[in-house]
Amino acid sequence: MKPSDNETMIPKRVLSSLLTSVSAGVVPRKGAHYIAIGREKEVAALSADLDSAADGGCSTRFIIGRYGSGKSFLMQLIRETALDRGFLVCDADLSPDRKLFGSSGAGAATYRELIRNMSSRSCPDGNALSKIISSFFAGIGSQAAESGLIPGTEEYNDLVRSKIYKVIRETEDSVGGFDFASVLSYYYKAHEDDDDEKKSAALRWLRGEYSTKTEARNALGIPISSIIFDDNWYDYIKLLASFAKKIGFSGLLVLIDECVNLFKIPNRISREGNYEKILSIFNDTLGGRAPGLVFIFGGTPEFLEDTRRGLFSYEALRSRLSEGAFLGKNYTNLLSPLIRLRPLSDNELLALITRLSILHKQYYPDSVTVSGEQRIAFLEVELSRMGANVMITPREVIRDYLEILDILMQDGSASFDQLLKSIAPADTRTGAEKNNGVEKKAGVSLTDFDL
Repeated sequence: MKPSDNETMIPKRVLSSLLTSVSAGVVPRKGAHYIAIGREKEVAALSADLDSAADGGCSTRFIIGRYGSGKSFLMQLIRETALDRGFLVCDADLSPDRKLFGSSGAGAATYRELIRNMSSRSCPDGNALSKIISSFFAGIGSQAAESGLIPGTEEYNDLVRSKIYKVIRETEDSVGGFDFASVLSYYYKAHEDDDDEKKSAALRWLRGEYSTKTEARNALGIPISSIIFDDNWYDYIKLLASFAKKIGFSGLLVLIDECVNLFKIPNRISREGNYEKILSIFNDTLGGRAPGLVFIFGGTPEFLEDTRRGLFSYEALRSRLSEGAFLGKNYTNLLSPLIRLRPLSDNELLALITRLSILHKQYYPDSVTVSGEQRIAFLEVELSRMGANVMITPREVIRDYLEILDILMQDGSASFDQLLKSIAPADTRTGAEKNNGVEKKAGVSLTDFDL
């Protein structure tokens, strides 16, 4: 994850989106790996979960960190990794209207968001559901043609139907599987007849867009017994993971971010209903009952640790997620379900802004070149702010540094030293203390990095 200068050459549209996103404190949808610094161990641990899921395993992880610490960034990194490894990926941010459990459609809203954002390697920008089903049908047809049968003949059509229905029927034994199989069969018949209206009706059911069973039955014209809603959406996520494995994907990765919104639910019963759903997912995956499925939740320390409203207020989750006596400042256990994001070291922050300098210069050839000494001076100012040792985050460092680069490029009268002075706190240190700045403290040197 430390490309050389030559390896950092990326398409201009990706680079534009990358720089624009991180300047605004938003995680880029593409190209996150180009600025991935200091999270190699976490990515390796999560990648091992993907390897296990590809072999039929399953897992749940919780990524915990303060706002701006890199939770969403790490989740985006693993999303890109999963797509490269042939996984389907669904992601959603929770909000007051999207929860894991609710009696007024909040759970179903999360499911719909997950399906809307479903991505694959060939369809990385979302809305992949219809494409992967059609690709499955086309793949079976190609296999039949390769066996020597002529497309369009009755023999060819019979073989294709039998293979497709065989895969579909294998889902019937799961919870909700009969209706799932019925709708997929209905979709295939509509696909054969080239009936877009019927295909759309089937997709609406698969996306959880019907509000009542009567509405679904009238639209589909088949006797289904359920729709995807608040109380059963997770069962259909498991079905999708199973179906994904059967049609050639490595598995299904589900990313759910902004879990702090569950902590903010004022009603205790509603809040605990959401935590019970997390417990159900946790027990299923760690018990091996959801083959091919990986869940990753992202949240803040208060979402996890608050004993009145956080996950630790729910005893069953607290007992499963509490860390043992051996973990502390100097030790981490990346094999546990809980990954706490440590702050980036001074060296890692220097490597990060050095990488940003390279990418900024690549996109804006007229960008001012910032020397290694100036980058060190910038970090010294950032890290000398009041409370920076516990409050500074990569998001703030990136924002401030790119802002300086943008100003220097646009304003010829501005200088790097002037800009630093405008944000530097008053220096009240003694001479001896001044010699204990970033450079001496962290051993920072450009030669320390392979950039």
